[in-house]
Amino acid sequence: MDTILIDGREAAIKDVVLVARYGTRAELSADALTRMAASRDIVERCVRDELIRYGITTGFGKFCDVVISGESNAALQKNLIMSHAVGVGEALPDEVVRAMMFLRANALAVGYSGVRPATVQTLLALLNAGVVPIVPEKGSLGASGDLAPLSHMALTLCGMGECRYQGARMPSADALKAAGIEPVELAAKEGLALINGTQCMTAIGALAAFDAWKLARGADVIASLTMQALRGITDAYDPRVHEARGQFGQMECAAHLRAILEGSGLTTRQGEERVQDAYALRCVPQIHGASRDAIGYVYDVVSREINAVTDNPLIFINPEDPSGGDIISGGNFHGQPVALAMDFLGIACAELGSVSERRIERLVNPSLSNGLPAFLVKDGGLNSGFMIVQYTAASLVSENKVLAHPASVDSIPSSANQEDHVSMGTIAARKARQMLENARTVLAMELLAACQAIDLMDASEALSPATLAAYRVLRSAVPMVSKDRIMYPDIGAACDLLADGAILRAAEDALGRS
Repeated sequence: MDTILIDGREAAIKDVVLVARYGTRAELSADALTRMAASRDIVERCVRDELIRYGITTGFGKFCDVVISGESNAALQKNLIMSHAVGVGEALPDEVVRAMMFLRANALAVGYSGVRPATVQTLLALLNAGVVPIVPEKGSLGASGDLAPLSHMALTLCGMGECRYQGARMPSADALKAAGIEPVELAAKEGLALINGTQCMTAIGALAAFDAWKLARGADVIASLTMQALRGITDAYDPRVHEARGQFGQMECAAHLRAILEGSGLTTRQGEERVQDAYALRCVPQIHGASRDAIGYVYDVVSREINAVTDNPLIFINPEDPSGGDIISGGNFHGQPVALAMDFLGIACAELGSVSERRIERLVNPSLSNGLPAFLVKDGGLNSGFMIVQYTAASLVSENKVLAHPASVDSIPSSANQEDHVSMGTIAARKARQMLENARTVLAMELLAACQAIDLMDASEALSPATLAAYRVLRSAVPMVSKDRIMYPDIGAACDLLADGAILRAAEDALGRS
């Protein structure tokens, strides 16, 4: 797909990923341009007729009762952007900022915000040219939307602030000049429309939900490698067991595990070596499956939010009288739906990491590993092998437990108590992203440990076809640990293979799936 047409109604998470991560172009559809022009006419009429409408002819927040004259409106919008650009901390990754730009353009394209089409076209011109605003990660309360982060995005649109362009950080004015893009001079309501929304938390959330779904399926592949290294019992994955409970994620995970393990010469049946396995092996469908269900819920919430109008006020056009229309102040900028979902996503990812760490422990602990050498290394004592890999995994799991405290249950009133309940949704999204990265790292460590165990057993050819394919992908990047070496590059390489989906693709290609 060379270009994604934005109409405000049909964008999907995969579109966000294509634009934000892979540079696919985005343009406004013809229908979006028509709707935006109609709502803009209503804004112009309000200014011309000096009608009192929030954010169009008034101040903002606690200043909603202060009337602003028509001649001061451009200054009002510019002042809004400058005064609200007070984010702090490290800059958000470029892919998150690109997702923000795409999502804000998509929301404005619905035609309920009264923004000039040319303003949104300029925002997309920046996106398509690779001009990425510098957006500090901290400062949003998640209502009234992501004011601070989106203000930093809008600064670059107006030729202010800083951005990244062609690999360098520079003043936005210099980047726009180099890219041949004229900065926008904001008109009535445009500043408010650009920043009053949930696009920062939703951008982080869309990318995290996409990656979490991929990680959950990859976790099944990794657990299957460990299952074989420990000669696990497959009876626990019998479909009748899972149908008896009826939880969808659990049934899907069990079916996935059965397919991945098909043809293995290393798994056992109950009673052959032992009657049942520990929970970290036996309950993979129940644990991974619950995370699957949670991620599916988050996917649905974020998919709806991508096409949501989260501005205030909203402009509703009367089809029978396009020159009229209603301007209604509401609260769609409140990030509570996304905040709750992001807290849930973080917990779902934390559990994938938590059970993975327990499987690592079973691999490295000679009391639990069915005869594998202690810490998965020859000449133990001289070599420490995977001893401290498990330490680091435990550290990340513990960190995720701390991060799992929900942000969405907190609220601090703002704007002189006019905005007296806020969502903290962007904090929840940032936490979820970190918890996802921690869980991915733990699973990468399990991948390394399981493949090390298989090599120590000299049993790679007895792996199931799906896990053998995954094993070979890892071994093409990371060799077996025959004696102690610096291992953090190995962990990084395994993380990369999980992040880009190479491990999952290899297994599913072997199963004949896409």
